[in-house]
Amino acid sequence: MADRSNGSKDPVNPDAAVKDPDDWVTGDEPPTAAQESYLHTLAREAGEEVPEGLTKAEASRRIDELQAETGRGR
Repeated sequence: MADRSNGSKDPVNPDAAVKDPDDWVTGDEPPTAAQESYLHTLAREAGEEVPEGLTKAEASRRIDELQAETGRGR
């Protein structure tokens, strides 16, 4: 039978592969286009501004914060 796991070390817990943005090798790089787009969508819904010059890791943390604030996501 084929392995249909999601690539996580723990197929029972998909969150086991989630790394803290501070531990990302590319965390200091600029946000991806997808992060930028989603961040602006969430900020607009929350009535907030997106700061200039965020890193990929900072954008990820801000997305998490705005998801909790707006009820989107998780």
